[in-house]
Amino acid sequence: MNFTEWEPAYEAVLADFGYDRAADERARDVAAELATPFDHGRLAFLEDATVAVAGAAPSLTTRSDIAAARAADAVVAASTAADALREEGVTVDLMVTDLDKNPETARDLTADGTPVAAHAHGDNVPAVREWLPAFEADATLVTTQAEPRGAVENFGGFTDGDRAAFLADHFGAAELRFVGWEFDDPRVAEAKARKLDWAARLLGWLERRRGERFPVLNGRREDLSFPWLDEP
Repeated sequence: MNFTEWEPAYEAVLADFGYDRAADERARDVAAELATPFDHGRLAFLEDATVAVAGAAPSLTTRSDIAAARAADAVVAASTAADALREEGVTVDLMVTDLDKNPETARDLTADGTPVAAHAHGDNVPAVREWLPAFEADATLVTTQAEPRGAVENFGGFTDGDRAAFLADHFGAAELRFVGWEFDDPRVAEAKARKLDWAARLLGWLERRRGERFPVLNGRREDLSFPWLDEP
């Protein structure tokens, strides 16, 4: 996905949450000062692969989800899902994070040569300044939800989880399988619940684009709306 396609959805997210686009752009510019160009060839393993997109819900550690992650050709893990999978002996091939929970894991993965997509947005500039210099540069793909600039890229997506799916799609995944996803987790705060609603909406858009139906959306698909598409 290029930014022209993503921008209407991004503007809808900004409007719904009242986020400041200029703040995202400032974060992107800070990240651009620290980022180096990422070799996309490092993600060639995603092309034509069955990819497990791992969220950090408690269900991730169930036997069925762990088995599904093991059976996939590649695993893209959002945030703390990387820790949970590694504790179960599942290899994480790409971590996606906005640096808010476990940046030490991201640092360690890059040190081992595992790619990490590190995201800059309006309210994580201190984390961007602290952690990007600590990562191995050649294993770090720096992303933004605003317009890309310099070595900072945008492949679509809003939360770590749906951004992981958009990344896998962009780099040619043949099939996306979702493990560790719970859209209706009653333990999460209201703000997180709203973000999960948006994650579902964006995944609904992605499955339309791919011509693929994601079982994780069963029971929700009919209620999803995509106002940025100007549908009748």
